[in-house]
Amino acid sequence: MLDSASLWPPVVLTLKLAAASTVLLLIVGTPIAWWLARTSVRWKEVVAAVVALPLVLPPTVLGFYLLLALGPGGPGGWIAGLTGARTLAFTFEGILAGSVVYSMPFVVQPIRNSFEAVGGRPLEVAATLGASPWDAFWTVAIPLARPGIVSGAVLGFAHTIGEFGVVLMIGGNIPGETKVLSIAIFEYVETLQWARAHALAGGMLVFSFAVILLMMVHLKRSERRIP
Repeated sequence: MLDSASLWPPVVLTLKLAAASTVLLLIVGTPIAWWLARTSVRWKEVVAAVVALPLVLPPTVLGFYLLLALGPGGPGGWIAGLTGARTLAFTFEGILAGSVVYSMPFVVQPIRNSFEAVGGRPLEVAATLGASPWDAFWTVAIPLARPGIVSGAVLGFAHTIGEFGVVLMIGGNIPGETKVLSIAIFEYVETLQWARAHALAGGMLVFSFAVILLMMVHLKRSERRIP
């Protein structure tokens, strides 16, 4: 008989990781997307390429370098030292940092596209009405770019849910700390616990389908609202 209680800790941890990652991705990714959409500097595509690197880098490669960065000899070790810890590797905070880096392009690109679609005209009109650049950003650009922001948030959340290689490299397999859904499924398959693997994998399959369907419906409705 399947013990459903044992399946919940990885699910709860994964949702916690995805929610925290999405918030941080929006906080960090939205200014980056705005800058990429608005700046005219020649090297902006170099920055865009750096942001997009996780799309093409093997997760193990990205995870390896993030592990070094979060370890005792890297910047993450220095940051951890401020709190008395030795390293951010193999901690929830470590896999959170890795998730933000790994999912960044899935958030930045849709938001950048939306900001570019807004164009400069609405902001110029807002400026003629006395709005400061800061006010125009929040009252004009953000509302008009809302479809892209929502899409980026959903994609970032969903992508974090399915992470495996990067999280495994950075966090290992520590129950309650770094053992997320994808790692739990891998462990169940390795130990031939097919029923548990089916339960978690089937849930992720349904979740992924629902995310894609909701995204398509949201984009279609957004297109209809555009005059």
